[in-house]
Amino acid sequence: MSLLDLSGVSAFYGPSQALFDVSLTVQPGEVVALMGRNGMGKSTTVKVICRLLKHRDGTVAFDGRDIGRLPAFRAARAGIGLVPEGRRCFATLSVFENLIAAARPGPWDFAAVSDLFPRLGERRDQGAASLSGGEQQMLAIGRALMTNPRLLILDEATEGLAPVVRQEIWAAIGRLKAESGMAILVIDKSIRELAAVADRAVILEKGVSVWTGPLAALTPDVTDRYLGV
Repeated sequence: MSLLDLSGVSAFYGPSQALFDVSLTVQPGEVVALMGRNGMGKSTTVKVICRLLKHRDGTVAFDGRDIGRLPAFRAARAGIGLVPEGRRCFATLSVFENLIAAARPGPWDFAAVSDLFPRLGERRDQGAASLSGGEQQMLAIGRALMTNPRLLILDEATEGLAPVVRQEIWAAIGRLKAESGMAILVIDKSIRELAAVADRAVILEKGVSVWTGPLAALTPDVTDRYLGV
């Protein structure tokens, strides 16, 4: 049974339809890349999964349960952890305070997050506003991990970061896959880095799921048609 199962999902912002027919699954322990050009519905799909946006048609199921009527906080409690686009750390709180703000019991605690991202352990009492962009991204990932999710969603987790920081975050994602057994849905544009961690990809085009399969099966024709600028 799939951990996450979206089938025929449509969603609107007011009168404007953003998703027309989105279907995707994530199996327990699987890493799935959600891909597509800007404005094709990736972040909207994430909002629907996390119940930050209601869908109109189709079904959204998590661990075999229809979560379409759940508020966002109950979806999070069910085991969906989100690293939102733009990080959104609590600027006035310390690193430690950010991490424990939504912590839930489980293997991911401050020590485990500090082991994954040593910089966070070094900056335990430092204010989040004083961190670099890359450190804030690490903090956002750590905060999501401390909810001890069954599904971790990373929305553009490396966008706008320096290459060396991008490498650190991709290495951490690879380690999560290898060591945690956690299911991960990752939204990113870098095929090379995604190929190293993702088991499968789903491509969106104008709010519709148009391709799914292993990244190794992405042909130049598919990438040019759906991922090219």
